[in-house]
Amino acid sequence: MLLAFVRAYPGRTSLALLALIVAGVLDGLGLSLLLSMLNLATGATEDPSMPEQMALEIVQSLGLEPTTVSLLVLGVIMIAFKAMIVLLANRQVGYTVAHVATDLRLRLIQAVMNSRWRYYLAQPVGRLSNAVATEAHRASEGFFHGAVMATQTISALIYAALALLISWQASLIALIFGGALLGILHFLVRIAGRAGRDQTGLLKSLLSVMTDQLGAVKPLKAMAREQHVDRLMSSQTRDLKKALKSQVIAKAGLTALQEPLLAILVGVGFFFFLVQMNLPMGTVMVMIFLIARSVNHLAKAQRAWQHMAVSESAYWSLRETIEEAEGEREPPRGHLPPSLERGIRFDKVSFSYGDKPVIDQISLEIPAGQLTVLSGPSGSGKTTLIDLVAGLLHAQSGQILVDDQPLDDLDHHRWRRLIGYVPQDALLVNDTVLHNLTLGEPGLGEDDALEALDLADARDFVEALPQGLHTLLGERGGRLSGGQRQRLAIARALIHKPRLLILDEATSNLDAESESAIISTIEDLKGRLTLLAVSHDEGLVRAADQVIRIRDGLRVEGDAE
Repeated sequence: MLLAFVRAYPGRTSLALLALIVAGVLDGLGLSLLLSMLNLATGATEDPSMPEQMALEIVQSLGLEPTTVSLLVLGVIMIAFKAMIVLLANRQVGYTVAHVATDLRLRLIQAVMNSRWRYYLAQPVGRLSNAVATEAHRASEGFFHGAVMATQTISALIYAALALLISWQASLIALIFGGALLGILHFLVRIAGRAGRDQTGLLKSLLSVMTDQLGAVKPLKAMAREQHVDRLMSSQTRDLKKALKSQVIAKAGLTALQEPLLAILVGVGFFFFLVQMNLPMGTVMVMIFLIARSVNHLAKAQRAWQHMAVSESAYWSLRETIEEAEGEREPPRGHLPPSLERGIRFDKVSFSYGDKPVIDQISLEIPAGQLTVLSGPSGSGKTTLIDLVAGLLHAQSGQILVDDQPLDDLDHHRWRRLIGYVPQDALLVNDTVLHNLTLGEPGLGEDDALEALDLADARDFVEALPQGLHTLLGERGGRLSGGQRQRLAIARALIHKPRLLILDEATSNLDAESESAIISTIEDLKGRLTLLAVSHDEGLVRAADQVIRIRDGLRVEGDAE
């Protein structure tokens, strides 16, 4: 995981690591100056160690006398400068952590939005929501803890190197002993990693189930069957609790066991250096300090490794979701510029989902500038027909022609820019009227919004809102009536001046008055653009220039009215 992040952010990572190395060297020099000061103060000036010699040479190169005061001041200055550089490195890490979460989320969203329509339909909303919210956050935490692990490891190596330069035999024995003590505790890192993997799988499943089940909670409560959802979610929640419990115990156990082991290391080392090796007290104190600091940093690196192990599975799960979506990327189709002057024609078009035929050898025409209504029972293939018109699905046999040009030869992106789409449920977000109309598209402004509202007969009620176009609509447009929400959906579909307006059961959820008003608006649009509607509504059928009745994927009747 760390290698993947380094490849993704080489500049920031390199700068952070360079800063940490420089900081470690400065820290080492500062401690060496303090060691020289301590030996000078205690009178142990014979046979100075290599770090002390380097420190003394630096002092002399600055034209200073190696006194306790000068050594102390320079040592403190270097350590303070080291702290500033570490702050710079941590700042880079913080910036990168923010980039990691944002970039992963954007990459996932772009991959899903650019995927094939059939792949998109098969994705549980809860799984994608979990990936964007939970897994991206945990992946960025993994990078952060990986950076902490790198920081602590570099610091540990610097302190270990200084200790080895003072007395390599004694330091090597102490470091091997300290490393062995930490190695004994590594099983707690594996336990935490396993708990993290369990959490990743459970959260993915739980949020997928919860999203689906909560969307159907009203009928379940009305039938007194909510216990079924409760049992299913409670079981997964209990499993998640077990995984979290294992993770917390492993983390607490690692922290709790590291501290006494390090205390034992310090005590044994102090006795060994002072009594067995007869080293000077000043040297022993500095060596104990260096080794304790080195092993302490290794202990922190091990705890960071444990945190990273918990988060790592979320990163790989998110990567898998992104790569799967990218593998289903919708390829560019067609190259000819589209137009819609004469109409759309289906010529013996067939389409099936697997072995299940949905459209079978259907032929029909949708004249430009007219209102064509597709009518028929549920499951007859009406929605599949409009998905084929929009190029979201592709005919498996036969041809769809637009102005006598095969749809497959037209630039699909440009073709879809000629389409306005109004779904059965007007999907509005908790934002302003203007944002719900423009969807944040840079080229669209208030004038475009007002023009679209005029076409949708929605300007009067929008201007009557407290802040007009800048009124917040509430969750799912809750401040508006059903008819008002549907008018805004029509205005949103019209704002980019399409040539074809598709209405998918756009009047089915409205009261009689709102339905009549929407049909009147649709009638006003006839002649300005081509309209294709899926509807069982008799009022819309009466308003149609052409009604095409579909049953079992076949055209059974066509009336011109």
